[in-house]
Amino acid sequence: QYWVKAYSGDWAEEQLIAYGERCGGDLIEAGFQANENKPEFYPHDRFGKRIDLAKFHPAYHELMRTAIEADMHSLPWKSDKKGAHVARAGMVYQHMNADAGSGCPLTMTFAAVPALQHAPEVAKEWLPKIMAPVYDERNVPYFDKKGVTIGMAMTEKQGGSDVRANTTRAYPLNEKTGNGGEYEIVGHKWFCSAPMCDAFLMLAHTEKGLSCFLLPRWRPDGSKNQMYVQRLKNKLGNVSNASSEVEYRGAFAWMVGEEGKGVRTIIEMVSMTRFDCMIGSSALMRGALAQAMHHTSGRAAFGKNLHQQPLMQNVLADLAIESEAALAITMRVGHALDNLNDEQENLFARLATAVGKYWICKRAPHFAYEAMECIGGVGYVEDNILPRIYREAPVNAIWEGSGNVQCLDVLRAMSKEPKVVDAFFNELKKGCGKYPQYDQFLQDLQGEFSDISTLEYRSRTVVDKLAVGLQASVLIQHGDALIADAFIRSRIARNGAFNYGTLESGIDCEAIMARALPKV
Repeated sequence: QYWVKAYSGDWAEEQLIAYGERCGGDLIEAGFQANENKPEFYPHDRFGKRIDLAKFHPAYHELMRTAIEADMHSLPWKSDKKGAHVARAGMVYQHMNADAGSGCPLTMTFAAVPALQHAPEVAKEWLPKIMAPVYDERNVPYFDKKGVTIGMAMTEKQGGSDVRANTTRAYPLNEKTGNGGEYEIVGHKWFCSAPMCDAFLMLAHTEKGLSCFLLPRWRPDGSKNQMYVQRLKNKLGNVSNASSEVEYRGAFAWMVGEEGKGVRTIIEMVSMTRFDCMIGSSALMRGALAQAMHHTSGRAAFGKNLHQQPLMQNVLADLAIESEAALAITMRVGHALDNLNDEQENLFARLATAVGKYWICKRAPHFAYEAMECIGGVGYVEDNILPRIYREAPVNAIWEGSGNVQCLDVLRAMSKEPKVVDAFFNELKKGCGKYPQYDQFLQDLQGEFSDISTLEYRSRTVVDKLAVGLQASVLIQHGDALIADAFIRSRIARNGAFNYGTLESGIDCEAIMARALPKV
């Protein structure tokens, strides 16, 4: 509530409260059921006809339906109110605590809109259905539905994150080529996310290079498209959602954007999905913290309640600081997305999205483990939600570009458009003047860029510092003074320790813990 208000999203307060009641109520049980009953793959119907269908437990459909009817997949594209991205981020943040797996197709449906706008003819038919508050789980042609969902098929087994190594080809079906033209796709994808979606954004080569396409599950003539699911992935986490391997044997698709510029076209979708990775990992951290705070409040050890034990206070307060700092920069990026017409905000978002995605998603797995340790053995059994959070935590660091890819994207953005560096540091400088330690940190950080020859080798170290610096600046500018002061003392003026629970003496752990607890 604090950070939604800080960045102008509180006009949606009633909507967010209503959605939060669902996420903290019946959708919690739906999340458990959807994860206990994984999607199953049915390649053929009872007559032997190929259907390539992933079937889901009804609880999964309830999660999807609730989110779509609340406009979680489309709010910023339908509202011209200030703070729409921030308001939607508040909704996603709550949904992830009920179930993160359903967040995958919701994110891709949301993120597909900017990419599809590059193909006006395709967008005219598809965008109204994408943004409609209607969830239709049926395996029927898109033109028979009022609402559709969008997936993504990018990765190939020989290339991984290097999409330019893709081998999938696209061939024109008629004389109309280029943007909006009809093509036949031949190839494979090692990861096709959410294969039950109605269409997929994907990349394939034409004579002019790697291009972007929208590939529907059903062809415009009503026949099944030649997209064949090979199997569903057996994943560590994210199990309520289906991920698959697919082959295209002459599948129908429309080109989206300029031919040969597919990466440039689809990157607008990727930037939005990376933002959702920030929200999702921040939400998982908050979910883990909530479990740890609640459980320890009712437990005693060595004659005192755990909330009265100094060492446990240190751990819980440290986790609370980390959780809030992650949310703070997530909402700051949301604010930038709400103001992309402002050059400073546009440039800032380009760098901050990669920096934030890298940092928050990397911090989440260890955070989840530490929260589990606070609870002990109870947190390790499947009756508790923490094992699911722990398994879920690594996926956002891997999906949409791993840590190294994010670091290289930061360097690429800096080299292509040096103004993004100025925009980022302009934001960091807004935190100056209050803490000498932060001012010195910022001065030292700027010095990291003096040796260009070793910058790629050192890029993880540099991006770490960019992320911590951004968290500090946002907390200084807009955060609660208690959290900002504790963050500076523990993350900027470090005491040499690296685990949670290593805050210095004099930090008001009890007050920080109280801030992290729900107000009842």
